[in-house]
Amino acid sequence: MFAMMADNIEHVISYWMLFQKFQSPVLAGFAVISHWTPFLLLSVYFGGLADRYDCRKLIQIAQVMYMTVSAAWAVLFFTDTIQIWHACVLLVIHGIAGVFWTPAEILLIHDIVGADDLPSAVRLNATSRQLGILFGPAVGGGMMLWLGAPTGLFINALIYLPLTIWLMIVPYTGHIRDGVALRRSLRWRDAIGVLREIAQHRSIVTMILLGGAASLFVGNAFQANMPEFAHDLSTEKADFAYSALLAANAAGSVFGGFVLDGKAWLPPTVKSAIACAILWCVTMTAFAFSNSYPLSLVLLFIAGALNLSFYSIAQTIVQLESPVALRGRLIGLFTTSAYGLRAISGLTVGVIGGLIGVHWSLALSSLALLTVTVALFAFASLGSRAEEPH
Repeated sequence: MFAMMADNIEHVISYWMLFQKFQSPVLAGFAVISHWTPFLLLSVYFGGLADRYDCRKLIQIAQVMYMTVSAAWAVLFFTDTIQIWHACVLLVIHGIAGVFWTPAEILLIHDIVGADDLPSAVRLNATSRQLGILFGPAVGGGMMLWLGAPTGLFINALIYLPLTIWLMIVPYTGHIRDGVALRRSLRWRDAIGVLREIAQHRSIVTMILLGGAASLFVGNAFQANMPEFAHDLSTEKADFAYSALLAANAAGSVFGGFVLDGKAWLPPTVKSAIACAILWCVTMTAFAFSNSYPLSLVLLFIAGALNLSFYSIAQTIVQLESPVALRGRLIGLFTTSAYGLRAISGLTVGVIGGLIGVHWSLALSSLALLTVTVALFAFASLGSRAEEPH
């Protein structure tokens, strides 16, 4: 939670400062592209690293990268020497840190709880991330108002320390429960090999396609463009409106995570994940066309709960059905699809938003995703009926 809060404090402050200085939807789109392209290109390889090495140390390396980037933002904003190329480099490094630790984190959680409690653990971990996202806008906005952006970012670098220190003492490596880490060589063509391995696993394929489609068309690109949504909804207090909109989305995710885990209303099934994704598309389309600030807050709250639901269910299905020898790589493949393709959502929502407006770009992207998701629902339903006799 603390690590994700620091991550989002950095996003809140840096996105707002970049928007104030450059007023560029295209740069906001690049923020999404540069953040998620490493997930697209490197997830399977870093999943192989998680299969092979101590996951604690991989996460620690990523934390050091995060701290370095946050401190660099602080120096550039303090000296008022920030240029677009500086922003591009730091955004790319931040994205590499994110993909570096994601497969290792997922394997570590599986190692801690085992298969029986994995659905609950995935939801709770996703909820803790959303708690960080919920607190991030509030804390980041407060830091900007009371301390200034540079000081806030310097302090933010220290918030990564609790997780880094905890990893020095936790006994799990990501491989204790299932045996020693694999020692096979890593190859860049592993992604193709993994695709061949899972071709017959219909549910895994469906969940990877669902995560990829959601990331491809919408992802979280609307968050990078939230300053513009906030400006359009509340021009006099755009800074407060900006933080509140991000917080509403995260609050919905937290609410959804706790309710799902406490009530067990949604079983980890393919159809549950797809149904939540369909509702998410409808909600995001409504947000794109909303002219009411209170309504926008409500829609983002609902969208946050639905988003956490279908992503956590999809990840759970992939983890539970993955062969142990391929788990890290399959998680990497899911990460490539569910997170890496968000780089393209920077084009569909961000860059195109610079041409036709972010409201229309988000609405059209959500409707396109709705079409694909309905097709996946039909695909999953046909698959279920075909398997019934067996």
